[in-house]
Amino acid sequence: MLDGLFGRKTLKLARADTPVSASRADGYRLALVIEGGGSRGVYSSGMVLALEELGLASIFDAVYGTSAGAINGAWFLSGRALSGMRAWTDPVIMRRAVDPARLLRGRPAFDLDYLVHQVYDGIEPMDFPAILANATTFHPIGTDTRSGRAVDLHRHIIDKRTLMTALRASAGLPILAGPPVPLGDAEYLDGGLAETVPIRTAVRDGATHALVLRTRRTDEQRPPASRLHRVVGGGYLRVRAPGAYRAWLQRPHQQSIEDRFVAGLGDAALQIHPPLGSPNIDSAARDTALLAEALTIGRQAVHASMAALVDSADSAR
Repeated sequence: MLDGLFGRKTLKLARADTPVSASRADGYRLALVIEGGGSRGVYSSGMVLALEELGLASIFDAVYGTSAGAINGAWFLSGRALSGMRAWTDPVIMRRAVDPARLLRGRPAFDLDYLVHQVYDGIEPMDFPAILANATTFHPIGTDTRSGRAVDLHRHIIDKRTLMTALRASAGLPILAGPPVPLGDAEYLDGGLAETVPIRTAVRDGATHALVLRTRRTDEQRPPASRLHRVVGGGYLRVRAPGAYRAWLQRPHQQSIEDRFVAGLGDAALQIHPPLGSPNIDSAARDTALLAEALTIGRQAVHASMAALVDSADSAR
């Protein structure tokens, strides 16, 4: 049992002993929401490992994640968060998974097929059946190429194949990770084009409370896109995915919109950020020493936050 506080309001998370499938006596719907960010997702990988270590895998009703956040959410629901961490710090895996030089040869810099179909289904196996069978529902977010809206891909996930496809769709950065990924009756690109922190989707689905794992520090702002990115990336999206292009044009304002939305939830949302002074992690970083440091920082941030939560609950009694 974990008694905690979300801000000033007491939220008794007496759920570690209560299966998700059982009736929730507290009446809450608690979501785990995980921000995307390419290689910055290394922070939330350490964070979900800490949640697993604390025995909190069963307290959430649903897990929402965008891009790398969706991948980390899947590791969490599979019960193998430590395996997900190991992939970040393996030099062979990272060199193969992220290689900007491939763009010069007309190939994607991010090899999602390798990650999902070889690493997650062999080298560091993700337990896909465990995710599918988990009573905590999984909600990866993608950006619809036609409408430009953030779409919860949960309804398309019916078996291992569609789950693997949804992971690729949620993390499908335009150009950098190849063409849009078809799933169901639509095609999708990285969910971060429309909703990097999928809190609005979680609330629309009925979440009353949320634990939000962030991959940027509180003093860190998304840098503006380079001119090359605007010309090449914008031109590609305008032709290939006009809806996603409209979402891409709004990206400079997205972080402030999401920050305001979370702030507006008040005590119903608890955010955990990398602490001030944590290193900047580029979205295409593959320096395994730097990534290992960020993993540790993310893990420690959750342990510290949960300890403070328990201390606050004890002092409020």
